[in-house]
Amino acid sequence: MTGRLVVLRALGLGDLLTAVPALRALRRAFPEHETVLVAPARLADAVAATGAVDRLLPAEAPGRAVPARIDWPWPPPDLAVDLHGNGPLSRDPLRALNPAGLLAYAQPDGPAWQADEHERDRWCRLLDWYGIAADPTDLHLPVPDRPSPLPGATVVHPGADAAARRWPAERFGAVANALRAAGHQVVVTAGAGEGALARLVARHAGLPPSSVLGGRADVPFEELAALVAGARAVVVGDTGLAHLATALGTPSVVLFGPVAPRLWGPPADPRHRVLWHGDPGGAARPGDAHGDRTDERLLRITTAEVIDAVHRLPRLGRDRPAVAGRLR
Repeated sequence: MTGRLVVLRALGLGDLLTAVPALRALRRAFPEHETVLVAPARLADAVAATGAVDRLLPAEAPGRAVPARIDWPWPPPDLAVDLHGNGPLSRDPLRALNPAGLLAYAQPDGPAWQADEHERDRWCRLLDWYGIAADPTDLHLPVPDRPSPLPGATVVHPGADAAARRWPAERFGAVANALRAAGHQVVVTAGAGEGALARLVARHAGLPPSSVLGGRADVPFEELAALVAGARAVVVGDTGLAHLATALGTPSVVLFGPVAPRLWGPPADPRHRVLWHGDPGGAARPGDAHGDRTDERLLRITTAEVIDAVHRLPRLGRDRPAVAGRLR
């Protein structure tokens, strides 16, 4: 390694996965540099799976706040890249490292921030501005070598980090029950602290407690990735597991509420179906994505719509996007 560059993206799994195209562009542009990603320690395995980062430097803040400082133990980096935000809150911790260069929005030599822009496009456009070619479609992860714990299962994931993006448990349960009756093997996944929600969905679906995976803690990333990669389908709200299904090429039905899919949804692909009932011609962010009540647009989605969308998904078997290498 001839130098070191630091990237700030101290957010969640979905945020990491939408930044993969930008991270890979940086790796191609600076192949001799060590790429250090500032992100939560819990994402270590997911970060390794991207193949675009050499080292994780743990940092996080409550909610979606920006870490106030970065505990950088090395000499000043050659380059710092802000893939976290668009102002001093995310730029200043990077500037405090005294990098030789800084790529960021909302500074004199940088591009203008656009509020209504897909998250993958946003960070690729930042790099393009500085002469670093970035492809927002370069988002796929390698398929894990390890086998799925439940090959061919349909994954139902009712959780999200905000109530505004959580479709009601009884509706998820009704969908899971209908899919079970149609011959699907259904597994309900849960992140840390979501066990009660997942068990409630399982009860509504007539599924045994053993059908719930996770809850007390997050499902380890390698196990979760193997499950999703080998799944028949994923039914999920606008959260990290939706982005994992996209990255692994697994058919998915994604339910959107306070934020339109044109900002956070999967690329146009028959493997992924989005359900969204925003007002025609309305705002891309009509609701609060971090609100404490289920968004009204999410509530407009019916169980019948979701069941029909799952039945319309293609059956791809082991067909997956062509990617270099495999996740071990």
